[in-house]
Amino acid sequence: MTLYPAKDYNDMSRKAANIISAQVIMKPNCVLGLATGSTPVGTYKQLIEWYEKGDLDFDQVKTANLDEYKGLTRDNEQSYYYFMRKHFFKHVNIQESNTYIPDGMEADTEKEATRYEDSVKNLGGIDLQLLGLGHNGHIGFNEPSEQFPKETHIVNLQESTILANQRFFSTVEQVPRQAYTMGIGTIMKAKKILLMVSGIDKSQILSDAFKGPVTPKVPASILQLHPDVIIVADEPALSKWDNSGVLMN
Repeated sequence: MTLYPAKDYNDMSRKAANIISAQVIMKPNCVLGLATGSTPVGTYKQLIEWYEKGDLDFDQVKTANLDEYKGLTRDNEQSYYYFMRKHFFKHVNIQESNTYIPDGMEADTEKEATRYEDSVKNLGGIDLQLLGLGHNGHIGFNEPSEQFPKETHIVNLQESTILANQRFFSTVEQVPRQAYTMGIGTIMKAKKILLMVSGIDKSQILSDAFKGPVTPKVPASILQLHPDVIIVADEPALSKWDNSGVLMN
């Protein structure tokens, strides 16, 4: 595990963008696993800025998103398909045919989960997987449970996740109760994982994930077992780490 401390959200976003841009430059036809939510927005903005300056080329890049709400059409402003186009895809020269996101409108959940898992496998695996960290330790939409789900599946979102995502909707009733997500096994197959964490409200779960035991009750704790994990976190999120980068009790 490698830790890159950041002063604040903007510094964290730039550091994460540096890691992603290095991957794209080193391997122009790389496969990026992408995430949504408020945490990576600044990173996508920085990547767009570098693309506009001519420093990055996404023409050969392929992407696979972690998850998608079930029941939202692609033109719904809260769908992750819409999010990715708004915050990243439409601003760079990535080919739409090279972007993969679960289909939230597929009624047959088993069919869609299998189709998406196969899509990721057919890409040849993920070179760099970007992750955020949920307040309950979820990565993707893999909620705390009794076991680590291996492959893409449908998940019932927990109340804490629904409440956390309420800020993106007019009412809590509008927040979908289910989502498709890559499984923990799918995520762990990525060659490199980049975890972004921001805010004092994430400091305890970051501590639990990397100081506590590996347990499906804290899904992100599985990252302790991955051979190449990079954490980029701002000072508030790292408030439970000491100056040497060691987690404090």
